[in-house]
Amino acid sequence: MRKNNTYYIRRIHRFLGVFIGIQFLFWTLSGLYFSWTDIDEIHGDQFHETHEMKIPNHQLIPLSKIDSNLVLEQVELRFINHKPYYWVNEATLYDAFSGQVHGEITEEEAKAIAASQVKGDFKVISAEYLTETGPHHEYRERPLPAWAIRFDHPEALTVYIDAKNGAFERVRHRDWRWFDFLWMFHTMDYAGRDNFNNTLLRAFSLFGLITILSGFTLFFMTQKNRVN
Repeated sequence: MRKNNTYYIRRIHRFLGVFIGIQFLFWTLSGLYFSWTDIDEIHGDQFHETHEMKIPNHQLIPLSKIDSNLVLEQVELRFINHKPYYWVNEATLYDAFSGQVHGEITEEEAKAIAASQVKGDFKVISAEYLTETGPHHEYRERPLPAWAIRFDHPEALTVYIDAKNGAFERVRHRDWRWFDFLWMFHTMDYAGRDNFNNTLLRAFSLFGLITILSGFTLFFMTQKNRVN
């Protein structure tokens, strides 16, 4: 009976080892990459140029003069090409000097904003207006519409600018794309990459646990047989 049990457990262990071995390899390789990379560099902090803007308050037009009937829920002061704007209620952009409504960010404005936010003097090679992104897009689940400004850079740099308010949203580069690709294999979310609670990952985690337990079982059973 002990021989038969050992035989079947060994068969289960071998089958599961082959079945999930490739995924275990992906988990290991991606985990090694994650542990050997600086997450701040992956985010692209080294490419981002910060600016400190100061404007005396008396130069800004009061919001009450823009529209006396305007119900203020949220107001942010933003700078577009070093000029101040009010971003009101996450919907409308007003010139903070004149009070005039500013429409969507133009292509030329987006290029200028992106260039001012990137360290170094690199040539803009293209600009793309995005109204939608797929589940595998590098700008997925971010504010839309947006401008994708691509630079002639060794890291294939792309800067994303919110087309509504001119905000610098994200910078993407080659190392980030490798990270994102390996992250998909790590999470096993082949539909959208970011769901860590998907059924496939849960199933393979359980199979992995069974494989480990069957290995321990085989070890103790074979040890007992040797003693006998």
